[in-house]
Amino acid sequence: EQPRAAILDNGLVVLLGYLLIAVGTTFVVTSFFKLGLVGTYLGDYFGILMKERVTSFPFNVLEHPMYVGSTLNFVGTSLTHASLVGLGLSAFIYVVYMIASVFFEGPFTTQIYANASQKNGSCLLYT
Repeated sequence: EQPRAAILDNGLVVLLGYLLIAVGTTFVVTSFFKLGLVGTYLGDYFGILMKERVTSFPFNVLEHPMYVGSTLNFVGTSLTHASLVGLGLSAFIYVVYMIASVFFEGPFTTQIYANASQKNGSCLLYT
């Protein structure tokens, strides 16, 4: 068992932690349902694209709901365990997620859907 930070060891912080876990899980699960198994696990990297880029909830609220949702889960868990180290690691993970999404995944996804719309049929599409 890890030591608990006294500043985080109270009922309101724990409640906030559970609220963040609920919101984070909502973003992750709804993203998975929208993208499906293939879309979630690198289908676009292998040329298996949806007919169009998903823009409904949760993608209309956040650019990267799975990354934000999982980060909220990490922060929420850190709060429920009163862990300052967990909060620090959650912040680090968020920075890594944002670097990956802004500099790599976002531009890649934009490019492959633009290419697919121009070629229209050169890749496998699914709904």
